[in-house]
Amino acid sequence: MSAVVIPARYESTRLPGKPLLKINGIAMINRVATRCLKSKADRVIVVTDSEKILDECNKIDGLECVMSDKNIKSGTDRVAKVAKYLDEEIIINVQGDEPLIEPELINSLIDELRKDENADMITAYCDMDKEDAMNPNNVKVVVDRNNYAIYFSRSLIPYVRESRDIKYKKHVGIYGFKRDFLLKFTELSESELENLEKLEQLRVIENGYKIKVIHTTYNSLSVDTKDDLQVVEEIIREMENG
Repeated sequence: MSAVVIPARYESTRLPGKPLLKINGIAMINRVATRCLKSKADRVIVVTDSEKILDECNKIDGLECVMSDKNIKSGTDRVAKVAKYLDEEIIINVQGDEPLIEPELINSLIDELRKDENADMITAYCDMDKEDAMNPNNVKVVVDRNNYAIYFSRSLIPYVRESRDIKYKKHVGIYGFKRDFLLKFTELSESELENLEKLEQLRVIENGYKIKVIHTTYNSLSVDTKDDLQVVEEIIREMENG
């Protein structure tokens, strides 16, 4: 059994009330949740600190929504608070600002995490050229031969000493957890590398646990600014108009 949990915090520094912003007439959180409901997950749950978001989510059949404390530190912590009361053994954390999330990617994460006994957690990457890789906002990942993460960084990794044309691996911000590990992860202290890079997945690697990383063609586009919102609106308009 599996569940998608979508953390949706009302406050946002750059876009106040972000989950409720309309994208071509439909609230962003509803677009995210509707995409997730098309996956094979047995349940889709929004966890929020806002009654306004709760009311919006109640408009969608099959979607669950629960309230949480607005002082919870991170989205992962918010997801873990819900997972504590779930029976599903696989928990997929989908960000509430990803209205283009692919149901097929969610399915792949569920399937791979279910069959890989060694993985405690799973995420994804897509290919990226060097110009985009130079941007510290695009997180890079390097993996071993078995596709477990070696390191995530905002810096350019790997460093190519001799001139070669390679594809860099851009981390896509979706996470799958085995439920017991998710609860354990949120009890671990923040790690040194995590604090340096501001990437919480490094806490997993620093503590000796394994993150499986799968390839996807989905290039994550989260809505963090008004410009992002306009780009997503145009993409969705083209999708809906065929």
